Amino acid sequence: MQEIPIRSVAVAVVVIRHAAAGPQVLLLRRTRSLAGEWCQVTGAVEPGETGWQAALRETREETGLVPERLYSADICEQFYEAERNVISLLPVFVAVAAPDAEVRLNAEHSEFRWAGFGEAAGMVPFAGQRHILRHVEREFVQREPSRWLLIQPSG
Repeated sequence: MQEIPIRSVAVAVVVIRHAAAGPQVLLLRRTRSLAGEWCQVTGAVEPGETGWQAALRETREETGLVPERLYSADICEQFYEAERNVISLLPVFVAVAAPDAEVRLNAEHSEFRWAGFGEAAGMVPFAGQRHILRHVEREFVQREPSRWLLIQPSG
């Protein structure tokens, strides 16, 4: 019997803000893999890094943002990669940005948009992303997130 390997080498970050127009999520239009698609922040975990450290670094690299707070979203993004014959499992984090924080994109993205959760769900290409957005809205916007999910970097 042949098994399909499961790998967890990357993270996903849903960046949210509480704006005057209501809660919003940041979407980025990709220029490389999945070119042209709207997605959240994602990226590989580098050697010696924890998942949450990768989430902070990738958020800063891709958007220029330094979150006010970072949470474990208590959910993973999962999908099958046919070209590698693996199931990828990405821990998801929620980064809370200041309402007036300025986004500065790197070369991995051509544009960004702050969108309401309903609009964002209509923009992303995969059902797994829509599921994560619904989860984040329910657990981090419609209610106060559990204090046990808050990540407090030491130092």
